[in-house]
Amino acid sequence: MSSIQKVGVVGCGLMGRGIAQVCAAAGYDTVVREVNQDLLDTGLGAIRKQLDRAVEKGKLEAEVRDATLGKLSGTVSLEDLADCDLIIEAIVENIEAKKDLLGVLDRQSPEHTIFSSNTSSLTVTEMGAATDRPDRFVGLHFFNPVPVMKLVEVVRTGSTSQDTFDRAFEFAKSLGKVPVACRDNSGFIVNRLLVPYMLDAIRGFEEGIGSIEDIDTAMKLGTGYPMGPFVLGDFVGLDTLYYIAEIMFDEYREKRFAPPPLLKRMYLAGYHGRKTGKGFYDYSGDEPVVSDFVL
Repeated sequence: MSSIQKVGVVGCGLMGRGIAQVCAAAGYDTVVREVNQDLLDTGLGAIRKQLDRAVEKGKLEAEVRDATLGKLSGTVSLEDLADCDLIIEAIVENIEAKKDLLGVLDRQSPEHTIFSSNTSSLTVTEMGAATDRPDRFVGLHFFNPVPVMKLVEVVRTGSTSQDTFDRAFEFAKSLGKVPVACRDNSGFIVNRLLVPYMLDAIRGFEEGIGSIEDIDTAMKLGTGYPMGPFVLGDFVGLDTLYYIAEIMFDEYREKRFAPPPLLKRMYLAGYHGRKTGKGFYDYSGDEPVVSDFVL
């Protein structure tokens, strides 16, 4: 198995910067690319801020923070990823945008470079087929927040070689993560099971089985979940949930994957959860309260 020494991450948004941070913290030379300097500075600034906060709280040694930042660099040029051993794509969840990006990277990258995608729902097979290295293409699905969440879904397509899969699996372990092997089905393991549950909670509310708060409380106390489905939806982002549901419904054509009417209306109205300040709950006060949209 050839060694992975330098990692490229494309995208310095919420997921991309988290992936870049854990790669650098694990000792890999890591370069993260964003489309413009402002977005790059914002992403790198967020990484530094999180590391500084961990040092202030005594959860991280200052030397470890400095070593992590020393392994991390940013760029706005894809050409700066040309010598990476592994490239992780973490851009917008749009298949055409991902394929266009991968085509550019494929032409400039050496033969040994492994490509991977952090997609949560799109087909890894289709992305790999857009390159000349489908045998060196694998899914690496991290979870938010990346520095905290231990799981990585390692997704193997019918074209992925055993060597590529093994190297990706061991790479995830080297980050301190717990990898699980997945087939290339839309939603993989976690979203394949989680998304229908969240959508069914919304349908249950539409049908009057209980209030937003009571359904959340019931699922927390009745099943031991750390948060109810509506709090979780707001945390994930209702726009993200809507996109994933649309993709999965297109794949499976089963009602349980279809976005309920309420979710679609909230998406269109801009009630996207914590990121916009309002979703199923309103976060503008000291404590969240059920939003006016669903009262």
